[in-house]
Amino acid sequence: MIDLRALREDPDQFRASQRARGESESAVDELLSADADRRAAVATFEALRAEQKQRGKQVAKAQGEDKQQLLARTKDLAQQVKAAEAAVTEADAALRAAQLAVSNLVEDGVATGGEDDFTVLREVGEKPDLAAPKDHLELGESLGAIDTERGAKVSGARFYFLTGQGALLQLALLQLAIQQAVEVGFTPMIPPVLVRPETMEGTGFLGAHASEVYHLPSDDLFLVGTSEVALAGYHAGEVLDLSQPKRYAGWSSCFRREAGSYGKDVRGIIRVHQFDKVEMFSYCRPEEAHEEHLRLLAWEEEMLAKVELPYRVVDIAAGDLGSSAARKYDCEAWVPSQGRYRELTSTSNCTTFQARRLNIRYRDENGKPQTAATLNGTLATTRWIVAILENHQQPDGSVRVPKALQPLVGREVLEPAPR
Repeated sequence: MIDLRALREDPDQFRASQRARGESESAVDELLSADADRRAAVATFEALRAEQKQRGKQVAKAQGEDKQQLLARTKDLAQQVKAAEAAVTEADAALRAAQLAVSNLVEDGVATGGEDDFTVLREVGEKPDLAAPKDHLELGESLGAIDTERGAKVSGARFYFLTGQGALLQLALLQLAIQQAVEVGFTPMIPPVLVRPETMEGTGFLGAHASEVYHLPSDDLFLVGTSEVALAGYHAGEVLDLSQPKRYAGWSSCFRREAGSYGKDVRGIIRVHQFDKVEMFSYCRPEEAHEEHLRLLAWEEEMLAKVELPYRVVDIAAGDLGSSAARKYDCEAWVPSQGRYRELTSTSNCTTFQARRLNIRYRDENGKPQTAATLNGTLATTRWIVAILENHQQPDGSVRVPKALQPLVGREVLEPAPR
């Protein structure tokens, strides 16, 4: 939810942001109109309410015909006040709907365009020299690490089992991520994966991304696609001490419907309905958010270095940000079997957009409540297994375990399973 004061002061920056995203500029004008209507409705209500109180005091002192006239006026005022109060309620609802229709203000420097208009900031690491690389599913099956056939039998398409060495590899990867997060001051969290509608809406996932979300209508609860949702809702309605950023690392299963992805990445575990993830989440003062965003990105790159993956960092274009993000960086690992980079991590600066919806504040130097900023970033997910298997494969079909993971996996090499 955007800052209405900033909107009134400079609506053109919000119109430009909407253009960069490829979204409607008219939504800005509709929000300005709804804001003006709401302020006018409140002013009318407050004026009538003040007069009603004043007339009430006069009635107590009046006598005779004057009192009768005042009583008639107060009766009329009561009806007007009731109507004005209803008008404020209606204007509040209209304003909220208009606010929800406008995405976050894009940060300066973000490129315009859509999914293919990102900017490559850097490439890191050497791509492996593999004459005929096997893909992660072929490797995973031969290692006895991935079973998509039985996953589909049990749950349907885009489900899978991680078995034996595959399960150990994922547990090691996520544990390494948690260890790193704790070392730099994050509080580890295992959050709920079912959340209420207001939490899902507050984080911006019931807008354009609503089709991706699993809903349990009998309970009116939603399965999270990222622990960002629960971690954002953790401090909803609270006033925080943000003398230092407040950082959490959430380990959870995540669920996505993958609506609209028919025919894409149907092989293996790149695009699935359920996966595990360690997600960084940070609350800070708005003026600190830009630098905090760069810190989250640096921690993501540190994890990628630990598992020895070649990757690139991309600055996502405005039209591919999602409604809550003002800026987003992705880290994409090299996938040898596909001969291209694929996304492994994403970190977003959501500025005050989510916190304003969820009423999360802090006190400034003068003790005045202000809206906090929120940021999130991936530290490890199931999808990383794809890049680890493919980049560290060896000619005999075994896979070298990255050195940082060896103590947690309990072996240096993943060997093909006996047939």
